[in-house]
Amino acid sequence: MSAGLYVALAILILVLITIAQGVRLVPQGYKWVVQRLGKYHGTLKPGLNIIIPYIDTVAYKVTTKDIVLDIPSQEVITRDNAVIVANAVAYINIVSPEKAVYGVEDYTVAIQTLVQTTLRSIIGEMDLDDALSSRELIKSKLKQSISDDIADWGITLKTVEIQDINPSGTMQHAMEEQAAAERARRATVTRAEGEKEAQILEADGRLEASRRDAKAQILLAEASQKAIQMVDQAIGENETPVVYLLGEKYVNALREISIAENSKTVVLPADLPAAIKGMMGKV
Repeated sequence: MSAGLYVALAILILVLITIAQGVRLVPQGYKWVVQRLGKYHGTLKPGLNIIIPYIDTVAYKVTTKDIVLDIPSQEVITRDNAVIVANAVAYINIVSPEKAVYGVEDYTVAIQTLVQTTLRSIIGEMDLDDALSSRELIKSKLKQSISDDIADWGITLKTVEIQDINPSGTMQHAMEEQAAAERARRATVTRAEGEKEAQILEADGRLEASRRDAKAQILLAEASQKAIQMVDQAIGENETPVVYLLGEKYVNALREISIAENSKTVVLPADLPAAIKGMMGKV
């Protein structure tokens, strides 16, 4: 093989390498940052792009898809000196790759640190109860605070979510003890109120029963009075019916006594009418 053929083959290979260096196929979802002689020159969009070989170089390949940044957990002190643990997740999109790569050393670390410091500042202005129950408010303030800052880096904050915001272990233990004490207090109050109501109802029952007993005794006394008056009017001066009735009752009473199991001896008066008259006070 002649020397000329070697030269031609070398030139062909050099041409192919040069063409390969000058043609760039950028995949969808990416943008490439091109430097010319070490200085930013332009940004290649998805598709076929032509650059000057050996002069232009692809310095950075930046994704244009949404990026999920996990914000590590951190302890935060609230305004009332309570310690809570909070973490978040941020969704960002790079709209200007050249600003993202030249405006900050590492935009992922920068955004994570910015979110952490801003989150500490927001929660530090809130009380514990407000911090635990105001996720949407914290999210809104957090997004508003960091959106302008990262816009200078060519990055858009799509959204930021608070994943967890919980009291620390020591604080949770103290809150559990406080909740247990509150439940015990409520149970004691409820039990005392129940006993009080029961005593009131019992006293009302006794009072009502006493009123009814008194009313019943009055009614019985009035009935007895009327019965006596009616009997007195009926017999007038004739005491024979009364003697008969009393004698009958007396005999019945003696009969019941005589048939009782513990009865030993029964004594009947000889003169029953005289005995009845004696009981009535009439001789």
